[in-house]
Amino acid sequence: MGKHNFRYFFREGVSNMFSHGFMSFAAIGITVACLLIMGTFTLVAVNANQQLKDMEKDNEILAYVDESYTTEQARMLQKTIEAQTNVASATFISREQATENFQEKYANESVFQDLDPEIFRDRYAIKTVDIQKTGDTVKAIENVAGIVKVNAYEEISDGLIAVRNIATVVCVTLIVVLLVVSVFIISNTIKLTTFDRREEIAIMRMVGATNGFIRWPFVYEGFMLGFTGAVIAFLLQWTLYEAVTKGVESSDTLQLISVVNFGDLWIPVAVTFLVAGIVIGVGGSLSAIRRFLQV
Repeated sequence: MGKHNFRYFFREGVSNMFSHGFMSFAAIGITVACLLIMGTFTLVAVNANQQLKDMEKDNEILAYVDESYTTEQARMLQKTIEAQTNVASATFISREQATENFQEKYANESVFQDLDPEIFRDRYAIKTVDIQKTGDTVKAIENVAGIVKVNAYEEISDGLIAVRNIATVVCVTLIVVLLVVSVFIISNTIKLTTFDRREEIAIMRMVGATNGFIRWPFVYEGFMLGFTGAVIAFLLQWTLYEAVTKGVESSDTLQLISVVNFGDLWIPVAVTFLVAGIVIGVGGSLSAIRRFLQV
């Protein structure tokens, strides 16, 4: 493709984009909506997944040893517990150590500073390999002889897993629906242009213009529509994400939630938006002009 041809195709593509202002605006708008919704649910899934990974590092299952067991007998359970499926490690905590930990946690409460270690049980702090299998791990540990009680905060992990899974399903569904709608609108925008220029295109075909020469201005038009939509969607996504991040950080009730810094995500988000926008735009253009050139 020569430099002059490139300039001609680009100029014609931009001119075509502005010749149908409302349809071009609609095409860009639906592309922005598609990318923004796709990006939002994807980022929700990414953050939920990161939260799960953080919980896997910090999450502990507490397994309490039978009170009738001596400290030596309690320590002997470690190998059995660590042999259970999905157990990464098991750390023994004696009655005395549990008492010290409790008193340190409530150092400002004088009533808790003279507790008898006998009121505490020997226990194990257990780390899991996969937080999603916590329920099965709890059942396995409960069946270990000498363990009388197991505490695990499954509700939090199950809630995050549900959020991530729902976000993923909704994201995929909306992507498919909105991609089809976007391509349809851009395709119809291009069809209006080809209809307005049908006589000019017919003359070009009569004098021997190739399909490629006729097609390229429309491809550039679709490219510009998709590219513009991608840029606008990215800027809106960035603004929305930063607003949500500030809201979470300033909320007293959401302190347990950590939001991934957008600075760590903006490159893959920008590339994904750009590629998706261009595919939508160029795909819609090729879909529209292909049928016209077959006539």
